[in-house]
Amino acid sequence: MAFDRLKSEISMLLTQMQNQPEDKWELHEMLLEKLNEMRGLGLPLPQDLVELEKKLNEELIAASKEA
Repeated sequence: MAFDRLKSEISMLLTQMQNQPEDKWELHEMLLEKLNEMRGLGLPLPQDLVELEKKLNEELIAASKEA
């Protein structure tokens, strides 16, 4: 099932974010791809991941303004 596969892939990405914070932006992009894939399939998005997506987007915007 696509939903179970995507949940598993997102879980692995979140673990990588915790273990390798230096790759945070690359992992952020990968997370966004998975969430967009879920949206495209009409699957429900877990609220905690929607909130994480929002927080990461805000951090990315702030970082780009500092550069």
